[in-house]
Amino acid sequence: MDMESRQGNKSPSGMTHPNHRSSSKKKRARNCCLICLAVLILVGLLFLILGLTVFKAKKPVITVNSVVLRDLGVSFDITKLQVHLNVTLQADLSVRNPNRVGFKYDSTSASLQYKGQVIGDAPVPAGKIGSRETRPMNITLTVMADRLFSNSGLYSDVMSGGLPLTTYVKLSGVVRVLFKIHVKSSTTCDLYIDVLNRKLVNQTCHYKTNL
Repeated sequence: MDMESRQGNKSPSGMTHPNHRSSSKKKRARNCCLICLAVLILVGLLFLILGLTVFKAKKPVITVNSVVLRDLGVSFDITKLQVHLNVTLQADLSVRNPNRVGFKYDSTSASLQYKGQVIGDAPVPAGKIGSRETRPMNITLTVMADRLFSNSGLYSDVMSGGLPLTTYVKLSGVVRVLFKIHVKSSTTCDLYIDVLNRKLVNQTCHYKTNL
């Protein structure tokens, strides 16, 4: 009886019953899916760990190496209490990208300001800085004299012998690690020009970076 019962689970040709084969295939398919899922999770965790450690996005840094007074021309209109001013500054900057991937930044401009008023600017074209690369930038800023005519404080400042100016540069771009990370880096330099001796006598710079 036992032999007949065991033989009843086989087809006449002696092969395993189709139900057993179907069950075995389902188990293999389920195991393959579980293995694939585990591999995907491990790969995802690996990329996450690398993104938070080795490839973690770092802040690009703008450094002002020097600011040079290239030209200074001053003339007075005493009857109107106005000053005609021509100033040209050359700023030597460097941008360091500490990341293991490139930093791509948008086109922008550097500005020259007098007490918060923009009196000159220079374009900074878009570009890309490679992994752990430091790129120099030379920017020439010239005062647009017509923007100063309405400023009543300029006459008294120049007559006192000093001219306070501010340079401002901001770079906005993207660092792509596992996904795009937007980065903003800026620098502001407060300058003081000795008008009588025609030279730059003081320079203080401040740096700011946001991820």
